[in-house]
Amino acid sequence: MLAALRQLLDERRFASLSVADVIAAAGVSRASFYFYFPSLQAVLAELVRRAVAQGREAARPWTEGQVDPIEGLRAGIAAGAALWQENAGVLKAIVENWGSDDQLRELWLTQMQTFTAAAVARIKTDPATKLHGPEVLLVAATLTWTGERLYYLAALGEPPFDDRDTLVDTLTRMWVSALY
Repeated sequence: MLAALRQLLDERRFASLSVADVIAAAGVSRASFYFYFPSLQAVLAELVRRAVAQGREAARPWTEGQVDPIEGLRAGIAAGAALWQENAGVLKAIVENWGSDDQLRELWLTQMQTFTAAAVARIKTDPATKLHGPEVLLVAATLTWTGERLYYLAALGEPPFDDRDTLVDTLTRMWVSALY
C-alpha cells in the first residue's frame, strides 16, 4: 500500500486520490487497507515519516559537527535536494495538504520543528557562528522553512530552482551568510 500510494503520487495529486485508487494499485482488499491504516492520510503520513528520517540522516554530519561546517552544510543541502527529487510526489503531497488536514498539519509541523531544533542545537555549539541568543531560533526556523519552500519549487520543476546546482548554491549561500 505504501508503494502503491508512492507510485500514484508520482502521477497524480494527493487530493485527487482515494482509498479505492490505492487498493486497486496495491491489489489488496479494502479490509486489508483498513487493517493497516485508518485513512489515506495515515498512509501518506507513514511515507512522509520515512522520507524525513532520510533527511535527518543526510543532515547528521552537519548537525552533529562531524565535518567542516560549510562543507557539512553544502553536503546536507545537496542530500536534501536529492531526497526531495527521489520523494517528490510524497513531499509535494504533504506540502500541498498539511494546511487542510489536522493530522497532516501536526505531522509536518513536528517534522519541520525537528529540523529546526537540530539546526538550533548545532548553531549554539558552533563557536564560529555569529548568532547568539533568541535570534538563533528565529534564523534557524527561517532557514529551515525557506529550504522547504525551495525544495518544493524544485520538485515542481520551477526555474531557477529546478537546476540542482542553483538550488544547492542558493541555499548554501543563505545558510552560510546567515550563520557565518
